[in-house]
Amino acid sequence: MLQIALWKRLVIWFLCIGGLLLALPNAFYSRVESFNDAKLTSETAEGWPSFLPSSLVNLGLDLRGGAHLLAEVQVADVYEQRMAALWPEVRDLLRNERAKVGTIRLQKGEPNELKIKLSKPEAINDAVKLVETLAKPVSSIGSVGKLDLEVIGENSDLIVRLSEAERRATDDRTMQQALEIIRRRIDEVGTREPTIQRQGTERILIQVPGIGSASELKQLIGTTAQLTFQPVIAARVNSDSIAGSGEELLPSLENPSEFYLLDAGAVVTGEELVDAQPSFDQNGRPAVNFRFNPSGARKFGDYTAENIGNPFAIVLDNEVISAPTIQSHIPGGSGIITGSFTIEESTELAVLLRAGALPAGLLFLEERTIGPELGADSIRAGKIACVVAFGAVLIFMAASYGLFGLFANVALLLNVGLIFGLLSGIGATLTLPGIAGIVLTIGMAVDANVLIFERIREELVSAKGPARAIELGYEKAMSAILDANVTTFIAAVILFVMGSGPVRGFSITLGLGIITSVFTAIFVTRLLVVMWFERRRPKTIEV
Repeated sequence: MLQIALWKRLVIWFLCIGGLLLALPNAFYSRVESFNDAKLTSETAEGWPSFLPSSLVNLGLDLRGGAHLLAEVQVADVYEQRMAALWPEVRDLLRNERAKVGTIRLQKGEPNELKIKLSKPEAINDAVKLVETLAKPVSSIGSVGKLDLEVIGENSDLIVRLSEAERRATDDRTMQQALEIIRRRIDEVGTREPTIQRQGTERILIQVPGIGSASELKQLIGTTAQLTFQPVIAARVNSDSIAGSGEELLPSLENPSEFYLLDAGAVVTGEELVDAQPSFDQNGRPAVNFRFNPSGARKFGDYTAENIGNPFAIVLDNEVISAPTIQSHIPGGSGIITGSFTIEESTELAVLLRAGALPAGLLFLEERTIGPELGADSIRAGKIACVVAFGAVLIFMAASYGLFGLFANVALLLNVGLIFGLLSGIGATLTLPGIAGIVLTIGMAVDANVLIFERIREELVSAKGPARAIELGYEKAMSAILDANVTTFIAAVILFVMGSGPVRGFSITLGLGIITSVFTAIFVTRLLVVMWFERRRPKTIEV
């Protein structure tokens, strides 16, 4: 029988109403955007009812205007910094064995290596073995068991360089750190949906909608994040705690509901941090090593000597990223942070520790500024395309299938609303190719209804009555509808996984459009037909 259970009807209408409510803010875009901006700045938010959803479909760079940068990270700078930082350790180690290896002198070599000349060439093998003791395991999942240094003896020259495995791990860490720093700095200005992603091995694509120019974006990326090491007065307090004079209350990065009461005077700042690298403690567990310059080392050493057993906080951009307890006096300006870390977590913490400055220079290969006028023209053209496609489909369906075509048109209207509701709900970014995906979805959305209605026409010839014809029409068209839409959805998924930028924008709207069009065709249209049939009880129907 042509029936739909009450609970199914309620679920269908609930999903439709919920999707339309999520899409509603996009009809009042400027008003809701001002409302959201006011909430972010803790101002009095007015102009939009607070009980209604306020999520918007973010407009991409080609619709909103903004800045586009393609930057290349100079990872070779990091190799040179690592070698420069390693030289004092190598020098002190060999000087302690001067009687065995003779005097040493640093030679000019490649930026990613140390070249040391020994006065006793016959001791080169002993020198190699000594320096090899400085090597540590590479802190990378794909390089378990490998060491970070490669030591070679050539005649009287001792050459120390990073191993291939360590260079790969260093490249990954450098790119992660650069991405993290750039993302944090851009997020501070409150821009909507910036695109910051790695391209290839050494490049970063940066697209920020709504920013004035590419030069403004470059200046923003070049600013310095604030990193401090501060004494802890009280750990894990609630937000109601009151900070006294010379104190401050800061949230935890891991758990924003936890706060730390800190002495506002920093013991050491990020400007004095030289390096932070993921490593392993004496038990082989992941940890993080950090090192200060001489000025920071002296201040840090004095503080740790006087505060053994007390915690100190590592604060980045007014958030406590870690609060370890001082176990002993830490001279020399270097220390280790231990805990229940995985290798990924220790790497991430090292990235955060070093986020006060970019790890290497950025070479900007491409920069473009897209004006808001161009974005407005794109939106206007997209609206015209949608309206034309929409109108043509509505007229065709009504002319071809009469009353049933009107049911399909209602479902099509709901379909577009549900697409925008899903885009708003997941915080997706709408680009010009995304609009193309919506226009394509409008044309494809009625395919399922066409299959169903044509099948009903065939069944009317042989079926006993209109109810049975409608029921058989939906049942027999189901397999063709699913086959056609599943294959298209697979293509959308492949475009999303393999593509980037505009291609992904197209694939998102296409994929969501397939989901909503199948839902509206199979469930919404059928519900409308059933409700009409129950009310009118026609003896015959014309499709």
